[in-house]
Amino acid sequence: MTFLEPAGEALRSALASCRRHLGAVAAFSALVNLLYIVPTLYMLQVYDRVVPTGGLQTLTFLTLVLLLALGTLALLDRLRSRLLVRAGLQLDIDLAPRILDASFARPQMAEARAALRDFDTLRGALSGPAFIALCDAPWLPVYILACTAMSPWIGLVALLGCVVLPLIAWANERATGARLAQARTIAGLTNLHQDAALAGGEAVRALGMRRALVARAMRQRRAMLTSQTEAGFAAGNYVTLTKFVRLALQSLALGLGALLAVEKQISPAAIFASSFLIARALSPIEQLIAHWKTVHAAREAWRDLDVLLASAPKMHAPTALPTPKGAVALESLVVLDPSRAGPVLHGLSLAIAAGETVAVIGPSGAGKSTLVRALSGAVRPDRGTIRIDGADMADWDAERLAVHIGYVPQAPTLFAGTVAENIARFSGETGMAKEALDAAVVEAARKVGAHDMILGLPGGYDHRLGHDGSGLSAGQAQRVALARAVFGSPALLILDEPNAHLDAEGDAQLIEALGMLKQAGTTIVVVSHKMGILPVVDRILVLREGRVVLFGPREEVMAKLAPPSARPRVVAGQDTAGGLNAGSGA
Repeated sequence: MTFLEPAGEALRSALASCRRHLGAVAAFSALVNLLYIVPTLYMLQVYDRVVPTGGLQTLTFLTLVLLLALGTLALLDRLRSRLLVRAGLQLDIDLAPRILDASFARPQMAEARAALRDFDTLRGALSGPAFIALCDAPWLPVYILACTAMSPWIGLVALLGCVVLPLIAWANERATGARLAQARTIAGLTNLHQDAALAGGEAVRALGMRRALVARAMRQRRAMLTSQTEAGFAAGNYVTLTKFVRLALQSLALGLGALLAVEKQISPAAIFASSFLIARALSPIEQLIAHWKTVHAAREAWRDLDVLLASAPKMHAPTALPTPKGAVALESLVVLDPSRAGPVLHGLSLAIAAGETVAVIGPSGAGKSTLVRALSGAVRPDRGTIRIDGADMADWDAERLAVHIGYVPQAPTLFAGTVAENIARFSGETGMAKEALDAAVVEAARKVGAHDMILGLPGGYDHRLGHDGSGLSAGQAQRVALARAVFGSPALLILDEPNAHLDAEGDAQLIEALGMLKQAGTTIVVVSHKMGILPVVDRILVLREGRVVLFGPREEVMAKLAPPSARPRVVAGQDTAGGLNAGSGA
């Protein structure tokens, strides 16, 4: 019956950091279990020496020794409990950052969605009664030997209990393991669906989906509760059987002790001492069976965390490369769909010069968003290479490179905190000086024309957003996301439909901002269907079904997309209505 399975390097190193605490717990457990024998010895001495002789002085001395031993036992038990709590804290310090980092690196993995809950489950099991019982279990042979010292027959009864109870625990695992795993999987999916439904609460109410989603959640909960209930009933049966066996063995030990005492093979005091020792020997096994649900959950959490951490990018410090200028090259880039069934991007190869502005267009499902997500580092290529200034993106330190990349996803994706914190990418958490941080935030907002809009909010830059970034209109959120993208003057700016929610004024400010950024030498890749961006575009990339259809200078591509008579005139500063897409002529 193993508590945890072999693990990868991350979990092993985290446990190694707690080795001092866990070693002390094991040492204290040894002393605690030895001291548990003292009441038995006290009983034997009182019945065998004090009662027959009336030695009150001996009784006083024995009682003082007993009280000293019990006080020491209580102190050691308290210390090992505190040490386990300390070990849990140390584990949190060492492992929680890695788990969060791995979760952000692989958010699409099922294990990432409940990673911290899994870690808390594991940490709770390592610092709770189940682990203490596990530390006590190796001392079963000591109690069996103590019973055998009184009488081989009593030792045999103790040995019988130490064999039968683990068999019951094994049967409990066989009966409940699959059901508990199924319940845990269903619970994870239920929580995921509920979080998604709560995030879209407005749409749920507006579309009259509330009762339907409640019904779906209850159906999933019924399936989860069915598995948990079946596992609970099965576990309850084994817990009851365990208690019966333990009590029966204790009582049989009393009867056997009485028989042996009548036959003068043991002293009368040994009758009660044998029952106490057998109860103490079987206690850890009973505790493990009673907390088996916790043990099983911890094992599952351990397995999932190991999978997540093993899949995370290796944490190392690559050679620091120079500040990028913004040149981008794709070499046979392939990105698979989330189900891994097929590619979204099929071997894209192209180059974008530093300071160049490229518009990416194409019909829905062409792979435009996937391309810009790959360029930003939000998703990793499955095959091929993305080069920034000639260096493979994988050779850059991801956090250092991200400072030089500005990215606006289709959904603005703001976070709980102030508007200023969102624009600053929460750099204040990493120790950046507040005065310099505030100046950079205001500068970024001014660049995209969002400064006045932000000042009009309640509290201005200190306006606090909700847990999902709520508190702004779609257009306001997009302008804040634009300010966040240009924070720190990145060399490469990647925009996915940055004007989808902007009004005419916001659109004009965006075009003006893009023109200024272009003049400053920023490389810009923008996905948009609005033709107002054309005056600042150098080249156009047309995608269809994940493949490059056209890529070249703006006028040349536009000429191929539409006949001259139908081609719109592009005038600097003009925001022409209509869409910019790869029409049938492509």
